[in-house]
Amino acid sequence: MTSDAGRAAEKVARQSYGKLLAFLSARSRDVPAAEDALCDALATALRVWPERGIPDNPEAWLLVAARRNLMQAARHRTVRDNASQMVALAFEEAEERMNDVRNAIFPDERLKLLFACTHPAIDRSIHTPLMLQTVLGIDAKTIARAFVISPETMSQRLVRAKLKIRDAGIPFAIPDQPALTERLTGVLSAIYAAYGLGWDGLDGEAESRTGLTGEAIWLGRALMAILPGEPEVIGLLSLMLYSEARRQARRDADGIYIPLENQDTGLWNEIMMAEADALLRKAGSLDSFGPFQCQAAIQSVHATRRRTATTDWEALAILYRALIAMKPTLGAKVSHAAVIGRAEGAAAALALLDRLEQRSVAAYQPYWAVRAYLLCELRENDASAEAYGIAIGLSDSPAVRSFLEGRLQTVISRSA
Repeated sequence: MTSDAGRAAEKVARQSYGKLLAFLSARSRDVPAAEDALCDALATALRVWPERGIPDNPEAWLLVAARRNLMQAARHRTVRDNASQMVALAFEEAEERMNDVRNAIFPDERLKLLFACTHPAIDRSIHTPLMLQTVLGIDAKTIARAFVISPETMSQRLVRAKLKIRDAGIPFAIPDQPALTERLTGVLSAIYAAYGLGWDGLDGEAESRTGLTGEAIWLGRALMAILPGEPEVIGLLSLMLYSEARRQARRDADGIYIPLENQDTGLWNEIMMAEADALLRKAGSLDSFGPFQCQAAIQSVHATRRRTATTDWEALAILYRALIAMKPTLGAKVSHAAVIGRAEGAAAALALLDRLEQRSVAAYQPYWAVRAYLLCELRENDASAEAYGIAIGLSDSPAVRSFLEGRLQTVISRSA
């Protein structure tokens, strides 16, 4: 029972943390206090469930416990008289909803929390990290690694941002136009960043993060339900579905990474691909083309291989140039070079890579992997082997490392 209780607590924490935190935060208007209350509730679950048994609805049990923790904290703080009254009134709804724990249902407030995190009063640079932690429960260390800063610095920035939400009285609500359009970009970026972290976690080294892809897709669907006419919302959902449809084809039977162009299209989820196709067509009918639609269009070109058995590299090159014009990220530029390598040859692609600012690519793993491949195509074996070595050293993924090591051995064998 002890191990079962621990697993149950871990599962509900992993799957429902954001939903619970958003509900508590939206009613208390205090993200740090809601986090503390929820963490205490999880600690209580680990202590109590082994003795009393796992509740029929673990998620609702945690919400009740966290709500009580918040109430107790409010009573012990030195606050204005009406503040404790406000907290009490705010949680009457939770009390009523949780009376029948077995059948408890409560609204998912994560979209409101997403928009609270993108309020203009909060520094723009912390918007996405704040959303990743509060809405999806990603730890500061993981976020810091993704944003290439120290965990301590990231933790300090996150704490300051949460206090800002509380102290400035930032509302938990979907904003009206035109504020909605301005803040929507940050929300979309955070959802896609969450999807990317979950996608990277598919390698097994971060098993608890694999559920992030499903959570990100859920958030995309929820956002589209309230903003059905926003082309970039539709484009983001299409983009994530194209990627998710290829999940089963990313690894071989031994878990080795398979590049997109070599994947067995028979393993792609045809239903998901068809939905992604339909969404992209819908976005295209709205006469506004943005970065997420462009990325989805890129994926649609790859997806067409399931019908044509070929990849239109020239079309991909055009789309990447459009993407770089709209959003000139390092990832887009490196991917563009990789596509040019197939459309125009390795020499032309290497020329593009050589134009990139060297300090920015020094620790960027995809740059070295693409460079190694292009050098191999040009039979520059020593330089290719060196680049492969750097790419392997920079890779966090065991599956990708194994794949690159195989290619490195091929280059070494050819040089012998």
